[in-house]
Amino acid sequence: MKCLENIGRYASFWGPNPRSAGGGSAVGKTPKWKLSTKKAALSVLSAIQTLANPHTSRNHQKPILIEQEHRDEFVPYKAPSDLPFYGRSPPVYPAPTANGTTPLWSHPHHLASLLVSNLTLQEKLNLTIGHAGPCVGNTAPIPRLSIPSLCIADGPASLRGQEYVSAFPAGLHLAATFDTDLMSLYGRALGREFHNRGVNIALGPVAGPIGRIIKGGRSWEGGGPDPYLAGKLFGKVTRAMQEQGVVAVGKHWVGNEQETRRRWDWDNRRHAVSAEIDDRTLHEVYVWPFMEGLKEGMGGVMCSYQRVNHSYGCQNSKLINGVLKQELGFEGFVVSDWDGQVSGVGSANAGLDLVMPGKGFWGSSLEEAVRNGSVSEERVDDMARRVLAGWYLLGQDRGYPERAIWGNLEKHGAVDVMEDHGGLIREVGAAGTVVVKNEKGTLPLGRKRRFVCVFGYDAQVKASPWTNRDRYGGGYEENYRWETFNGTLITGGGSGSTTPPYVVSPFEAIQHRVRKEGGILRWDFWSGNPTPYLNADACTVFINSYASESFDRKNLTDKFSDDLVLNVASWCSNTIVIVHSTSIRLVEAFITHPNVTAVVMAGLPGQESGNSLVDILWGDVNPSGRLPYTIAKSEQDYGAVLDPAGAEDEDFPEDDFSREGVLLDYRAFDRDGITPRFEFGFGLSYTSFSYSSLHITAKPRVDTNMGEWPEKNKEIVQGGHPDLWDVVAVVTCHITNTGDLHGAEVAQLYLGVPNSEKDGKTPVRQLRGFKKVGPLAPGETRQVIFELARRDLSVWDVVKQQWRMRRGEYKVQIGASSRDLRLETVIILE
Repeated sequence: MKCLENIGRYASFWGPNPRSAGGGSAVGKTPKWKLSTKKAALSVLSAIQTLANPHTSRNHQKPILIEQEHRDEFVPYKAPSDLPFYGRSPPVYPAPTANGTTPLWSHPHHLASLLVSNLTLQEKLNLTIGHAGPCVGNTAPIPRLSIPSLCIADGPASLRGQEYVSAFPAGLHLAATFDTDLMSLYGRALGREFHNRGVNIALGPVAGPIGRIIKGGRSWEGGGPDPYLAGKLFGKVTRAMQEQGVVAVGKHWVGNEQETRRRWDWDNRRHAVSAEIDDRTLHEVYVWPFMEGLKEGMGGVMCSYQRVNHSYGCQNSKLINGVLKQELGFEGFVVSDWDGQVSGVGSANAGLDLVMPGKGFWGSSLEEAVRNGSVSEERVDDMARRVLAGWYLLGQDRGYPERAIWGNLEKHGAVDVMEDHGGLIREVGAAGTVVVKNEKGTLPLGRKRRFVCVFGYDAQVKASPWTNRDRYGGGYEENYRWETFNGTLITGGGSGSTTPPYVVSPFEAIQHRVRKEGGILRWDFWSGNPTPYLNADACTVFINSYASESFDRKNLTDKFSDDLVLNVASWCSNTIVIVHSTSIRLVEAFITHPNVTAVVMAGLPGQESGNSLVDILWGDVNPSGRLPYTIAKSEQDYGAVLDPAGAEDEDFPEDDFSREGVLLDYRAFDRDGITPRFEFGFGLSYTSFSYSSLHITAKPRVDTNMGEWPEKNKEIVQGGHPDLWDVVAVVTCHITNTGDLHGAEVAQLYLGVPNSEKDGKTPVRQLRGFKKVGPLAPGETRQVIFELARRDLSVWDVVKQQWRMRRGEYKVQIGASSRDLRLETVIILE
């Protein structure tokens, strides 16, 4: 197979399957045809120029490869037709132009417009593509106007690949804190490290994947399967990072829920999986968290690899032009995931602004498309303005730190940006640790447990974790299909992994504590059946569950780990199991064993792992972590979302998100009447709490003049219609510490919208508020205030294409988890 040079150039620009109409399709199988080289070239060029205009063509597949039968005759490569899928993702053109409508963006866009007006076309085009440089991504400098190359770096939990930077807990671990104050402090510290190393654009936080696929490889990077919790984390971290002067790029927009077949396969020319998402599910689950980040001023959004309704994420005009830039008023830039662009004209007109890490299908080809009218220069102006507006928004044009990014083979001075972040990491690590079982007064250990055994491969650091200089534990070249990690697990794998300056292992921290208190230890990090010590006061068993970008998990358990726990529990009457896991890990094999007296879900706590855990085990910190997902009794309880979709031999693999719709995680368990092992929001404390005095302080009957719909004539700002954020009700209650120890409670508010039981598609209850209360002294009472916004009471109306507050009775329930509900009242919208 060989492409003629001139035809190949245009073919490369167009890509494997352009979507000039958002959800456009290709023509059917092309019969063999034979033309002279000159005629063929002119025919292909003419077709490409015609198809470049999204308003004049629906069928637009280029001949993918040209087979040269002899010098003057050739046939196009035959590809299966995706004509039946045309229109599933509606076309939305032209791409909206950012104009600073949102007050926050007004001045930055004014400055960016002035600057762009002085740029040549070539200079503007250079701002839209990646260039060589020290960072993961680099834009081109424009020296004559003092515009520097912008440095883009991973990731959501660390400035990956650098020295003297911190390794923060994963996003899912942060979510388990249910603490918005810690979320803000986390974002602030992370943002400072990026800023102080001269990074302009940080690739994080994460709201997609949200964790729909239970075995998804990247679920640990974001805030979990509840859109409200994930959204609060996303918004708080975004705001705090950008307050430090670095542009936050939210990812991945949208529907990127599995690793299996997530990308166009260039070698085998096979399509990525298509996330088939209905309009209501899209808005109420997958768009919802992004709205929080956008409202807080997010400067960038990364589009995803896979298709959505058969249109690739980075050229899906409905998602980028229609939802993100028009409906949600996004004023920043959209950047491709790395090598995620699969067309030139199609992606440009669909709203993509910046290609990474190289030129992709743009560069000189985009210049040619502008000159022949396939892409307007106004579209290129908008791309450049959006990139530069983020630079101005965060004041990066005024004395930004010098870039300090190097490889491990470059000699350089130390630029230490860690500050005191280790203390915060330790605090977040403990706050996100969830105790799910604690019997016979096992925890906290305290001074009464002097003889402690430490067993399991997860108790100590990996012996050789730096085979990949940028990724602690191992990179893509070696971690494929790992189920467990041979060492203590502090992060998952892939671009979201971290580069810790050190790792405090559980064994190191336990040994320090036991030695300090005059106790003794026995340990075994290798054996699956350790030597018994019948005089031991407590036996800790450390296991983990690994996941990474590039592959999905095979199982939610592993036999070696389960057997290790059971072998220890067979002789140790006080067995404490600690699970470091990237996401859901089932515990049925040992959870009911009478000698397993405590189980701790320790998540991905970052570099201070051991210290965070010891703070919980010995009671220096009273646990307040809560599960950000549901742990089932069986894999089958998760239903159709257990495994990723897309068989190897499918030409157009699909995953039907509409099967479950908005009913993910606990919402599905509630609908189906399935009793989980541990429900969403569950977590134990060493003390107890009572709930009382529930009141609707605004008015139990919402003002009827408010109406079901937001006001029609208000201008959209970044984040959506401004009315959506108006507070419509305030709910209060009191929490009292009824136990003997200081501790903090996580109060959770769940809302049931009218007619949810009847339509079968609306959750019986969904999280719409949470507050970490305390720490409270024994006997202390504190008031908790929940503010409910219009959006919290609304559902997405697919006919009106707007958020609607249904008239009727809203059930308000407050409690300690999604199934431990202590108080109940109603809000009535007449």
